[in-house]
Formats: sequence, C-alpha cells, structure tokens
Amino acid sequence: MRKIAEGDVTMEPVIIGALILDVHANPSTAPISGSTVPGQVLFAPGGVARNVAECIFKLGVRPFMIGTLGIDGPANVLLKDWKLSTEGILRREDINTPIVSIVYDVNGEVAAGVAGVDAVEKFLTPEWIQRFEQNISSAPVLMIDANLSTLALEASCKLAAELNVPVWFEPVSVTKSQRIASIAKYVTIVSPNQDELVAMANILCARNMFSTLEPEDNRLSPEDVFCALRPAILVLLENGIKVVIVTLGSNGALLCSKGNPNKDLNINRKFPKSGEIFKRVQLTCSPNRFSGPGLSHGSSLFAMHFPTVSAKVKKLTGAGDCLVGGTVASLSDGLDLFLSLAVGIASAKAAVESDDNVPPEFKLDFVTDDAVLVYSGARMLLAHQSML
Repeated sequence: MRKIAEGDVTMEPVIIGALILDVHANPSTAPISGSTVPGQVLFAPGGVARNVAECIFKLGVRPFMIGTLGIDGPANVLLKDWKLSTEGILRREDINTPIVSIVYDVNGEVAAGVAGVDAVEKFLTPEWIQRFEQNISSAPVLMIDANLSTLALEASCKLAAELNVPVWFEPVSVTKSQRIASIAKYVTIVSPNQDELVAMANILCARNMFSTLEPEDNRLSPEDVFCALRPAILVLLENGIKVVIVTLGSNGALLCSKGNPNKDLNINRKFPKSGEIFKRVQLTCSPNRFSGPGLSHGSSLFAMHFPTVSAKVKKLTGAGDCLVGGTVASLSDGLDLFLSLAVGIASAKAAVESDDNVPPEFKLDFVTDDAVLVYSGARMLLAHQSML
C-alpha cells in the first residue's frame, strides 16, 4: 500500500452508505438445517460502502466516508482499525450499529443470512448528508450504496447533480437495487450483477419484462451473455444512466454505455494524473487501445467485455465491493474508465483470495500485473451501432 502524504493532490472520492459488522460462519462440512456443524465464526468489518472505502484507502487514495454507527461494542469493532476520518460518521447512543450474520457453504458461497441494518435508513438522513456539501463538491466521484433510504438517495443525487459530480450507484441486493427508480436520471454509473440488473430494468419499466439467466447459461460466451442482457441494459441507459457495468463473477464484467463512457466522468477536466496507481498502470498499458469514432457518438451503443484473472478462491463476499473500490480509486488517481475497471477486477481477485471482505493489504505490483492481464484481454463486443 502506498502511504498518503500530506498535500497529496489526489482528490477524495466521497462514499455514502452502510458500515456493518459482519458475523461470518464458515462450516467445515455442509450446513444441516435444524442443527449445527463444526466450523469457524468470525467478526469482520463489512457494509458495501465501508468495504469500498477501505479498498480505496488501501490502494493509496483517501476517501471521505459518510455513514452512521452506534456507541456500542459492534461499532468499536468496526472502528478499531479504521484509518479514515470519522467526521462524516454520525454516532449516537440511540443507534444500534448494523449487524449482518452470514452462513457460508463449504465452497465459500452465501448459504443464508440475516441483516439488521435499519439504522442506515433511519439515521443517515438527507440533512446529515447535506452537511458535507463541500466534500462532495470537490469529489471526483460520489458513490452511494442502496442501503440508503429513498429520500437520502434522492438528496445525495440531486446535490451531486447541482455540483456536477458523477454518481456511482451500487445496488447492494436484488431488493434494494430497485431503489434506482427515483434517481436513475441523476446516476452516472451503476454496477449490478445479472440479477440486480434484471430487477432494476423491471422496476424502471414498471412491469416484469425481463428474467435472469439460468444457471446453465454460465457456459455462454461473453457475446451471448451480452445479447441476452442487452434489452435490460438498454432500459437503464434509456432512463438516463450513462454507464452500466454488469459484474459476471468468474466471467468478468460487461461495460456498456452510449458512446464514450469517459466523457460522462469529466476525466480530462476533473481528475488529477499523479497517483501511484496511475503511474504504474499507465506505464504498462496503452491508454488509447480502445478509442476511435465509435466512441464519439452519443446515440451509439458501446459494449466491452473485461475478463477475470484466475484466482485461488477462499470466499466470494467483498469481491464486488473491491471491484467498485479499485475502479473508483483508479479513477481518482487519473486513469480512464477502461484502465480503472481493469484495476477494479484485479482488486476483486485479491478479495476472493482473502479471508476478509477487503484484503489486509494490496500489493500494488500484483494488482498492476493482474490489471494488465485484464486490460490486455478486454475486447469490444459492440460499437458504432444505433440504440434505436
């Protein structure tokens, strides 16, 4: 991890959402309904927004976190190794710190879980968020997670729109992803998995037009997956969202937009080009590999596939959050969206190889090498085609 020096010119992304204490139950044998099995039960700092913020920081960029916690034991666990400012974290005695209990199967997949996160919706209010207008105004990106209430999501997005700050919406879950309905026109980037994408498209259509892919469809090529998901992706783009990043697990990610996705992020105007991630990745990758007239037409549908890098998987929770965190950190360091997403996927690889939601540290040499492999394997699926 790069140490952040005083006066570092890298801009601070703002992250708004949940800080949650995760209770991880890892069985040694297959879980049995109505009984217990041997295994490990561990506490782990969690919450989508908190994970994203920690990932960004460990990659050498200092984010500003807006959230809420109680004054209790779970909060103390969450803040024990917290290296960032707590100025944006509302703490009160009448707040119960959010806790999620997760039971995994023997393959590291989530088998069951219970979430007690009501405090995020109740206490992370528009009024609290608006206190930090100055932080948001200077941010290269505002990332919000769908744990926020509808009113808080709307307040965050409208404030960012007034300040010309790009908004990244992280859907969190199938149910909460539907909170996109009232804010789609303000959102720059969304990062759903396939199920969340379908839920978001259906709520924006106000009817169930789309369905998820079947498990056997995991064998489909990226081109076939894109063709199957394209109608749902188009719904999001037609409702004002500028960039759709669909995470595909071990199959990587799709990046889709109208025309050039970098234009909507104000890359040239707002982002510095001086951070460690920028220097390392820019030195080893051609930043102009994906360019051309097809990216200049706002009415064109543009789609790319980014592969993953093989990993020794320990668990899967935290991978999506680190993909977002790695991408936001890289954008804040000055990389374009294509290179940044490659770093995000490399960061997700490090997450699945760790026992924690976010690895204890990121070794930038390894992250850079993996990002180069991802970027080298990325390819256009569609460009120059009208969305009509």
